[in-house]
Amino acid sequence: FPTSISMAHLLLVKNAAQVVSVCQNGERLLVGENMDNVVIHENASIVVNRDGKIEAVGSSAEIEENFKGVEFDQVLDASGKSVIPGLVDGHTHPVWAGDRVHEFAMKLAGASYMDIHAKGGGIHFTVKHTTEATEQELLDSFKSRLRKAIGHGTTLLEAKSGYGLKLDAEMKMLKVIHQAAMSEDKGEQPDIISTYLAAHAVPPGSTPREATDDIIKKQLPELKKLQENGEISPSNIDVFLEKGVFGREETREILEAGKSMGLELNFHGDEINPMQSGELAGELGALAVSHLERVSEEGMKAMAKKPTFATLLPTTAYILRLEPPPARDLIEHGVPVALGSDFNPNAHCISMPFVMNLACIILKMTMNEALVAATINAAGSLGQSDLHGSIEVGKWGNLVVVDAPMWEHLVYQLGEPPIAHVIKKGRVVL
Repeated sequence: FPTSISMAHLLLVKNAAQVVSVCQNGERLLVGENMDNVVIHENASIVVNRDGKIEAVGSSAEIEENFKGVEFDQVLDASGKSVIPGLVDGHTHPVWAGDRVHEFAMKLAGASYMDIHAKGGGIHFTVKHTTEATEQELLDSFKSRLRKAIGHGTTLLEAKSGYGLKLDAEMKMLKVIHQAAMSEDKGEQPDIISTYLAAHAVPPGSTPREATDDIIKKQLPELKKLQENGEISPSNIDVFLEKGVFGREETREILEAGKSMGLELNFHGDEINPMQSGELAGELGALAVSHLERVSEEGMKAMAKKPTFATLLPTTAYILRLEPPPARDLIEHGVPVALGSDFNPNAHCISMPFVMNLACIILKMTMNEALVAATINAAGSLGQSDLHGSIEVGKWGNLVVVDAPMWEHLVYQLGEPPIAHVIKKGRVVL
């Protein structure tokens, strides 16, 4: 408990049947067997201070005794309920126009992702509609999606560009992400980590080499300029490393160029074809790699060294009927596994509780592992686990109150997660 207690606090969440802290020793990530061991306080309470940060976590009796006489702006009685950290979505594509519901029927009829891509559908369909949309139209739809995300317990998410491909449209998307992150109502939506993904596909009429040169020589200098002007705020650079899109050498060049500008490397790899993405991640010191359905054992070993986070996307494997990523092997190799929704027009899901359920069923993860992957490890995959991803003193008071005495109901109750409240930095937003 704190040595000096101020006389006014923002929030007391009291008498929870469970407070699932996940961690308690300041861990920035969990790997191996530790992913299946989460810290749970029974009959516990939480205090959040006026700065929106957690001041105390402990038994209800201890909190009541230590904070006797203290005023709270709000007291939330969580009797019969459980509390977990705000969920973290490690991979989304949430800024776009033009849905792709028509392609769902094509997939059901047997068309593969790359079949549709080769015919000008998929990413290229969305690029056309996103390029034509106004900045305000994209901002309005993005903010609507953010409200849905927080309704499902997400308090931090990664947001990619990537449906512009060319300079003006890519910078438009990054501006939209920045504007949403800095908006007046940001306290009522998830915090946002911005990722630059011009290398999501090769623009029609271009070659991978030409697209690579455009990104490095034209787009990245403009990105740096807009970043310095405070108009955009990307933290990461991403590339879709895949056969028929960007090869290893183009991917390496783009990632190294981004790294030289201070961007973290967080890229797509080994989704449809084995591309030695894990090995490249280890070589370049990448923060995270997403997908990894076809990752090799050598790639896993390389990722475990830094370590590089494996951001797994079970919605994609489910929708595209792909072989799921080898979550069990990754965990056994000591790779920190995170989860993301991969929300986009192809995988139209922004619910992390549903993603956690899929992780258990499709990826064969335990519920504890899924929680770790959707909290502390997903936060770590975004470089944010110092302030997000667990219920510990000094971290943001981002909490999900589950309307059940055992937190596992969040994963167990499929389709309609039993979320009683979502708390963002000490303020009840749902």
